This record gives sequence, C-alpha cells and structure tokens, in this order.
Amino acid sequence: MKQVFLPKKILVTGGAGFIGSCFIRHMLNTHPSLFIVNLDKLTYAGNQTNLNDFAKDKRYQFVQGDIVDKALVLSLLNQYEIDCIVHFAAESHVDRSISGPESFVITNVLGTFSLLEASREYWLNNKGWDENQCRFHHISTDEVYGTLSPIDPAFSEKTAYAPNSPYSASKAGSDHLVRAYFHTYGLPVTTSNCSNNYGPYQHTEKFIPTVIRSCVESKPIPVYGDGSNIRDWLYVYDHCEAIDLILREGKIGEVYNIGGDSELNNLELTKLICEQYDILFKPNQPSAGLINFVKDRPGHDWRYAINHEKITKDLSWKPKTHLQEGLLQTIKFYCARH
Repeated sequence: MKQVFLPKKILVTGGAGFIGSCFIRHMLNTHPSLFIVNLDKLTYAGNQTNLNDFAKDKRYQFVQGDIVDKALVLSLLNQYEIDCIVHFAAESHVDRSISGPESFVITNVLGTFSLLEASREYWLNNKGWDENQCRFHHISTDEVYGTLSPIDPAFSEKTAYAPNSPYSASKAGSDHLVRAYFHTYGLPVTTSNCSNNYGPYQHTEKFIPTVIRSCVESKPIPVYGDGSNIRDWLYVYDHCEAIDLILREGKIGEVYNIGGDSELNNLELTKLICEQYDILFKPNQPSAGLINFVKDRPGHDWRYAINHEKITKDLSWKPKTHLQEGLLQTIKFYCARH
C-alpha cells in the first residue's frame, strides 16, 4: 500500500507571488482542515492582495519576512508546529538576473540554505521526526537544464544540469543543496522542475501579461529576436495540483518534472494571445499588427520542453487545461484588472 503524507500545517515561502498565491488558494479550497503560514518578503513581485479572499480566514496567516533570516524561519516552525514547507520564494526574472545577479544568489541559494538548516534543526534535531511526519518540497524550473535544439528530446529528470543565466544557475545551486540535505542528513525532501507557468496573478513584467497589456493599450508588443524561441506552457492551477499530489504521494528524495504539453514558439504564442483577445474585445482590429521585434537578450535559451512521463506514471498526474482555454481565462483576468 502506498504511503501517503498528510500535511497539517504548511509554511509556504513566496506565497504572495504568482504561483505561490495560486497554490495557497488551491490548497485552502481543496483541503478544509489545512493551516497555512505564508512567509513573503513582499518584494516588487509579491502582492499581499493576491490572497485578499483569505485575509480573515483562520486557516491562513501572513508573515512578512525574508527566507534568508534563519532565526525567523525557525521561530515560525516552532510557533505553528509546521510539518511541511513548500518553497516557492525566489528571484525569477531572467532579465533582472542579467543586470543584477547578486540578489538572485542571495535569495535563491542562501535563502534555500537557511530554510534547509531551519527545517533540519526543528524537524530532525528538536522533534526527531521522520519522513512520515514532515516534508520539504522545493519548487524549481526547467531552466536549470539549459537549452534544447529542435531535435533534442525533452528534459527529463535525468537530464544533466547546464544553466545559462544567473537566474537558472542560482536555481541549480538551490536544487543541489536540497538534494544534498536529503543524502547527507536524511531530510525528507522532494523537488519539482516545471515549465513556464501562466495564469492569473502573474507579475505584469512577465511575457504573457505584457502581451495582454499591449493589446489592451494598443501599444507595440515586444518579442525578442525573431520570436523563434520555444517554451512549454503550463497552466498555474495544473501545476498546483501536481505539487499537491507530490506532497502527499511523492517519494522522498525524488525529482518530478511538471510540463504542460503546450510547446510553441514565442511568436506563435503572441499571435494566439492576440487572436483570443480580439475575439473577446476587438473583432475588427487585429492586434497581431502590434507585434514589434526587439533586440534579443544575452544568453537567451532557444528551447525548453518538459518530459513529464515520470509523474504521470508514478502519480497519475497530467495537465488538463488546454492552452487556448487557459489563455482565455488569463486574458479575462488581466483585462478585468486593467
């Protein structure tokens, strides 16, 4: 019989951000007895209003703070008797990592180290808990694997790491730390590497919200290079369901790749968003005419693709939101907020 871990009190790091806030919403809506502490530094990418609908919920507690502060993390683990950490908090914008890499190393590497040390001290040393009583889940990215050519197979969990930007290098470093704490100390960890997420509550600097905003304002839509860079797109709530499943049924020490089965290049994606937007709001004014090719960024990986056969086989998960359906919901969300 499969061993199932049932978390009672989860510390979510970076829960005011895009994926973190969607995960908290998913978990509280799906598991009524769960208690969640949201630890977020509230940098420019975090927005506490993302979870306004839970502000008065007794099952939810927000704490503003930095994951690098081990004493704070340890105090939260003790105060709330946390038995599970889901670690989203990260600097994640590639362009920003190129212009200012230091904050990426501090948050993504040292911050992860702080969380691992605090959980090791609280769970293993103080409480003497084992894998049936606690769990540390680390959210990573497909970018740690580097880039693919048109004929390369999709990234699997056995793909060698080859990060090409300060962002992906810092995430790779944090992944290795998580792995080391499992093998060295026996900390019950799992890791997931996901493809590009999209959906509600994403910061406006990201690609899809930028395209939607440009359509709304009838301004040039910036597309790097010739738009041939390829990404796999994963609807955020499909991602949240996968994390939920890994927490409960994933095997400790394992890595699971989470993909969206929606691989297309940036120009194709931009045109699809324009088409969806025009159907809703501008049937007689094709927004694709706003596309504006801009100078490519340094170290721009050409293609990402995720092979999710492992999580499909082991945990019976697969993405269920078709890209067009997910984009339609995403466009409606941002237009309602504009």
